[in-house]
Amino acid sequence: MDDMKRVTLELGGKSPVIVLEDADPATAIAGAAGAIFFNHGQVCTAGSRLFVHRTRYDEVVAGLAAAAKATKLGAGFDETAQMGPMVSAHHRDRVVRYIETGKSEGAECLAGGGAAPGAGYFVHPTVFSNPSGKDLTISREEIFGPVVVAMPFDDLDEVARRANESRYGLGASIWTNDLTKAYRLIPKIKAGTVWLNCHNMVDPNMPFGGYKESGTGREHGRAMIDAYTETKSVCVAY
Repeated sequence: MDDMKRVTLELGGKSPVIVLEDADPATAIAGAAGAIFFNHGQVCTAGSRLFVHRTRYDEVVAGLAAAAKATKLGAGFDETAQMGPMVSAHHRDRVVRYIETGKSEGAECLAGGGAAPGAGYFVHPTVFSNPSGKDLTISREEIFGPVVVAMPFDDLDEVARRANESRYGLGASIWTNDLTKAYRLIPKIKAGTVWLNCHNMVDPNMPFGGYKESGTGREHGRAMIDAYTETKSVCVAY
């Protein structure tokens, strides 16, 4: 048929960032901040759900909130700026609506919380704490902005289950110094890419794509070539 197309689709995400109890807090805080605030959160793999082991929760979340408050907003021509604007006024307003929804649903806003005053489509980097693990709109839906919701967990099975409670499955990251725990957790996470002690690292040789509603097929690497290659099988009898 002339209208049949072969496509790969890399779609949205609601990527979990998982901090285990043995992780270095400073490293985890910097990693979580980079995961959600890189490119102002306008990244399909943005780490917008932060799961921290209960013994580290207060320290890591407070550190992330401090990092958000210290982030300087500004235009790209400002060499001292650390975060630029949303792509449009429409998108800025959409992100702000999600922030207001998070507040109205009972999440505690520890940093940010709205648009920045003045010209430009700026949104303050925003950190929500949801210690009860209550189901929130901002925990389910892709915001595509600098907004993260943090939740505590107690064990690997629990955090795997909660990380997978999403219609998305594009990326995830695990922060730990215990490789045994990491390799136990990685197979349980339903995501196309799982990063260990990093986030948003992409290599042209590494297939990239998602599970569930985060897409179909893979970009990069041999997987991308195979997706657009017509394979012919030849069987010879003699």
